[in-house]
Amino acid sequence: MAEVHGTCDPAFAAVRDVFEQHVKSGNEVGASLCVSIGDKTVINLWGGYADAAKTKPWNEDTIVPVWSTTKTWMALAVLLLADRGQLDLYAPVTKYWPEFGGDGRDEIQVRHFLSHSAGLPSWDPPLKLSELFDFARTTQKLIQQKPWWTPGTQSGYHLQSQGYLIGELVRRVTGKSLGQFLHEELIDPLNADTFLPVPEKHWSRIGEMIAPERMKLPPGIDPEGIMMRALRGTPNSAEIANTPEFRNVGVGSYAGFANAAGINRLVSIVTHGGCSVDGRRFLSQAIVDKIFEEQTNGPDLVIGVPLRFGMGFGLPTADLDWLPKGKVCFWGGWGGSVAIMDLDRKITFTYAMNRMGMGTLGNERTHDYARAFFKALGEYEAKL
Repeated sequence: MAEVHGTCDPAFAAVRDVFEQHVKSGNEVGASLCVSIGDKTVINLWGGYADAAKTKPWNEDTIVPVWSTTKTWMALAVLLLADRGQLDLYAPVTKYWPEFGGDGRDEIQVRHFLSHSAGLPSWDPPLKLSELFDFARTTQKLIQQKPWWTPGTQSGYHLQSQGYLIGELVRRVTGKSLGQFLHEELIDPLNADTFLPVPEKHWSRIGEMIAPERMKLPPGIDPEGIMMRALRGTPNSAEIANTPEFRNVGVGSYAGFANAAGINRLVSIVTHGGCSVDGRRFLSQAIVDKIFEEQTNGPDLVIGVPLRFGMGFGLPTADLDWLPKGKVCFWGGWGGSVAIMDLDRKITFTYAMNRMGMGTLGNERTHDYARAFFKALGEYEAKL
């Protein structure tokens, strides 16, 4: 029988109940859920199994690929460089990466990378799966293309390409890989149980990813439109996450490994205005406020639903009714992992799992946990 472990403040017992229901019913194979309010962790739960065969328990230190939730870490790296004056978010990318220019790319600004509006969402002709692991070659292929639309005008989710674009930009500015920079400047100082890439000594802790059902596309999609071109051009395989190559690749758009508590510790610096829970400052309040400077708002050209992007993070929309209202930013990963930062109430909500659902904007379990938590929070606040 799958078991749930960890701690949960009695005020949020309803959240633990929902988590236990999903784990014990098998909807979750293995998962972790962590919520902090201010400097207090009110929920830190884990349970189920770390493998599809259900032979290995999901432990407190189990880590899994969190796919595009890694983008929140990557955004922090860019914001940190901007805060230090090493990057100008409004400058053309060519200021730091001269070879990036040409074929309509000269007008692309750093902020367009952060808001998925650079017009380079994928590869055309399509990339082969094996090419994902050759960072230099894959990045070069990406910048041989003209933008697919006028940069800065609309978002078109840069599913994997964002990691190559920002990864190379960070390398040009710092001389370091994105992963090295993140670990030195944020992950290790915060003692966050997150990795990009994962050192082999931690591989025994990695849970097995379980692929979702194939995504069903709505009828009537133009086969030559941006959405289909982007999907065709981006290699996609959940199973590849269980390979050594994936563990070593260190691309910031999809290849981070963590558990919910580790993600929480890292991204909560946003929730706390640039500070860690123990008061150490990593980002200025001014640069954190930049996250909420809306860059795009409307139907995303790749995902096909209305999205709002600030600097490096998604911002709530009316359609995302499982998110709280207010000064909130978030993003999630393929299959369901998520990081939600509610700055008004100093809440950081994070989730990671191994049984993947479809989509990037959370799975049904993600939504259940978020709704249960924010409902319980509302009831708790009403009693104060």
